[in-house]
Amino acid sequence: MPTAGIALTVPASFGRCLNNRGVTAVAIAPDGKKAVSGSWDNTLKLWDLQTEKEISTLTGHNFSVNAVAIFPDGKKAVSASDDKTLKLWDLKTGKEISTLIGHNESVNAVAITAGGQKAISGSSDNTLKLWDLQTEREISTLRGHNSRVEAVAMLAADGANALDGQKAISGSSDNTLKLWDLETGKVISTFTGDSPINCCAISPDGLTIVAGEHSGRVHFLRLEGGSKNE
Repeated sequence: MPTAGIALTVPASFGRCLNNRGVTAVAIAPDGKKAVSGSWDNTLKLWDLQTEKEISTLTGHNFSVNAVAIFPDGKKAVSASDDKTLKLWDLKTGKEISTLIGHNESVNAVAITAGGQKAISGSSDNTLKLWDLQTEREISTLRGHNSRVEAVAMLAADGANALDGQKAISGSSDNTLKLWDLETGKVISTFTGDSPINCCAISPDGLTIVAGEHSGRVHFLRLEGGSKNE
């Protein structure tokens, strides 16, 4: 049931500045003042959430944008695209900083560590890649899925930078959710569902994972001493 006194409303100005095609991804800056959206029209748009207006359009991808993540300081963003690349963006200037090349197929998902030093991407080439966002270079490739990777999320217990970029989870069309040790590039644990895992998220304390299946099922997994319980 709806909570008394709470409702979703649409400001009059919202929805007027649209992408030319479907919007596929959105991320909100940590300070809550700006958002970035990605679209099938190959662009990203930066939005001012206070004035409810578009700030700029970010162009550079050659095919659809599938995912976007904003750095913890809110100054930069990273996007993933069907053109097999990730791009780093300066949100102040709206300019492309660099292109991360390494995947052989569409890049479907991207996540940034709590400290903003690394990113992980998931692709239709069945792999994940770990990236150093300071040197803008690939660190390693993670192999273990048998079909395309649909979703990724970083794990950081209590947001502690000591654990920044050490573990991650991924959801795949092979019906599995995998927990990875990013230091070794090895799979720590695997959960198998009944259909493709389309999305996943980790709680702030790093102990609870929520994963959504194509079948409509939502799984709640608990990390306990390296094991998991649904």
